[in-house]
Amino acid sequence: MARILVVDDEHDIAVNLVALLISHGHEASCVGDGPEALARAREDSPDLVLLDVMLPRMSGHDVCKILRHEPKTSRIKVIMVTGLGRGADVEAGFDTGANDYLVKPFDSERLLRKIDRVLAMP
Repeated sequence: MARILVVDDEHDIAVNLVALLISHGHEASCVGDGPEALARAREDSPDLVLLDVMLPRMSGHDVCKILRHEPKTSRIKVIMVTGLGRGADVEAGFDTGANDYLVKPFDSERLLRKIDRVLAMP
């Protein structure tokens, strides 16, 4: 299965997502802020990042832009997973380079379907 990095400053959410992903056969880990996300993505080259938008020290939008800009991380898939659900928020997520967008709270099965679909993208 896939190597997935969960980036969320709400520790309980991050830990629950990691547990869900592991229970479905993925390798998963988590970090709590933007700079940590960039460092881990550069080091581990995950297949997918589940990225919250509102993070300490650096927004998820900025993280996504940097991931897309750097050759080593530009092909990592990104799903924004956030509480920001207005149309402009979703559009901003895609504008920064996200492959998909999921608004919290969400159904686990919907997240898993999005993960499968995004990982299947070329």
